[in-house]
Amino acid sequence: MSAVSPLDRQISNYLTQLNSRQKKAVLTVVKTFAEEQDQEINPWKDAGFVAEMDRRMAELESGKVKGYTWDEVKQRARNSIKSKKRK
Repeated sequence: MSAVSPLDRQISNYLTQLNSRQKKAVLTVVKTFAEEQDQEINPWKDAGFVAEMDRRMAELESGKVKGYTWDEVKQRARNSIKSKKRK
């Protein structure tokens, strides 16, 4: 059996004081937080994100846009840092 934290007790105490309309509002906020957390953990559940990634992959595969290798990305980053250090 796990101990109930003081924060959980406070939340429970306040919930008993709310009417139905207020409880629905709280539920909406809690659902929003949970969905945001879920999206942060797994963005592949977001249809918009998946569609955008599919579009970008299709552009790369068709040659419509030029991609960069990992080595090119690292070299550009290193060059950028070097130029900032010189200033």
